[in-house]
Amino acid sequence: MKKLFSNLTFWVLTAIASGALLGHFFPEKGIEMKVLGDKFIWLVKLFILPIIFLTISLGISGMGDLKKVGKVGGKALIYFEVVTTFALIIGIFVANLFQPGKGVIAQGSGDVSKYAEGANQFSWMAFFSENKTIQVLLFSILFGVFLSKYSKSKPITDILTKISKVVFKALHWVMLLAPIGAFGGMAYTIGKHGIASLIPLGKLMISVYATMALFIFVVLHYILKYYNVSLWKYLKYIREELLIVLGTSSSEAALPSLMEKLERMGCSKPVVGLVVPAGYSFNLDGTTIYLSMATLFLSQVYGIQLSLEQVLTVIGILMVTSKGAAGVTGSGFVVLASTLSALKVIPIEGLALLLGVDRFMSEARAITNFIGNGVATIWLANNEQEFDRSKMTYAFGHVDETEDILKDNFGINEKDS
Repeated sequence: MKKLFSNLTFWVLTAIASGALLGHFFPEKGIEMKVLGDKFIWLVKLFILPIIFLTISLGISGMGDLKKVGKVGGKALIYFEVVTTFALIIGIFVANLFQPGKGVIAQGSGDVSKYAEGANQFSWMAFFSENKTIQVLLFSILFGVFLSKYSKSKPITDILTKISKVVFKALHWVMLLAPIGAFGGMAYTIGKHGIASLIPLGKLMISVYATMALFIFVVLHYILKYYNVSLWKYLKYIREELLIVLGTSSSEAALPSLMEKLERMGCSKPVVGLVVPAGYSFNLDGTTIYLSMATLFLSQVYGIQLSLEQVLTVIGILMVTSKGAAGVTGSGFVVLASTLSALKVIPIEGLALLLGVDRFMSEARAITNFIGNGVATIWLANNEQEFDRSKMTYAFGHVDETEDILKDNFGINEKDS
C-alpha cells in the first residue's frame, strides 16, 4: 500500500478522475481550476528551451563527427515526412470508410472568425521567426559545432554538464506537481464543455480515437518492431508522461521528461536532442490524422462529394500546413481553417461544429504526437547505431519511476519507505 501511494502514476490517475468528477458535478468550480493546469504547463515550459540547448550542445560537442549530425538531421526530416503523410492517408481512408459526418445537422455554435483570421495571417516566415523551439534548436546546433571545433572548450562543457544535472534534478521536483496540473486541466475541460457536448459528434470522436489507436498499435508498432523494440514496454515505460499529456492536453507538459527517459533507455544524447525538438514542430502524427478526418467530416456534413483530385489536393495542402501546427496560436484549429480556405470547397463556418469537441480530441492529438516523436527518436537512434540495448533492457525492467525520484532526490529506498 505504501508503494502504491508513493507512485506518481497512481496520483495522476486519481487527479484526472477527480478533475472529471468536479467538472461534471460542479462545472463552475471546474472552470476555475484552469489556472492549475495552465500554471503547471507554464512551469514545465521553463525547462524546455534550456534542456534543448544543453542536450544538443553537449551531444554534438561530444559526438565529434559533424557529418553524422547532418546525416541524422536529414534522416529525421525524411522520416517525419513519410510517417506524417502515411498518417494523413490513414485518416482520409477511415473518414471515407465510416462517414462520421453523414447525418449530422450543420448547426454549430461559437465564433470561428478568429480562426479564419489566423489562417489568413499564417506564413512560414512567421512560423520560423516566432517558433522559439526551432530558433533554440538551430542556435544549439551551431554552438555545439563551435564547441566541437574549439580546442579549449572542455571548461565550457564541464560547466554545461553541471548545469544540465541541476536542471534535470529541478525538473524531477516539478514533475511531482503533475497530479495538480492534470487535475486542473481535466476539471476545466469537463466543466467548460461538458460530457454531453460529445453526443452529437460522437461518431467523429470514436472515429478519430479509433484511427489514432490504429496508427499507434499498427504503424508505430511495426516501426519499432523493425529494430526489435516492444511498443507495449515502451508505452509502459513512459506511462506517467502519457497520463500528464492526457490530463493537460499538452505534449509540452511532458517533453523535457520524455527527452531524459529516451536517453536513459539507450538513445544517444545528440539523437534525442535533434529529433525530439524538431519532431515537436514537424512530426505531428496525431494532428495530421485529425486534420484529414475533420476536413472530410465537414465535407460529409455539407453533402459535398470530394473528387479524387480534390482529396489529393487536401493531402497536398495538409502535408504543408500541418507542419506549422505547433507554431501558431490555436494550433490544429487554425491550420484546419487555412486548409478549408485553400480548398475553397467546404464552408469555413463549419468549424463552429467542432468547437465544442475540439478540446476532447486535443488529448488524442497530443498523445499520438507524443508517442510518435518518441518512436521516431528510437528508430533513428537504432538506424544510426546510436542506441544502447542494455540500457533499454534495464529501463524497461525498472519501471517504477517514482522510486527513482525518491532515491535521486531524497535518498529514500523502497525498504525505508
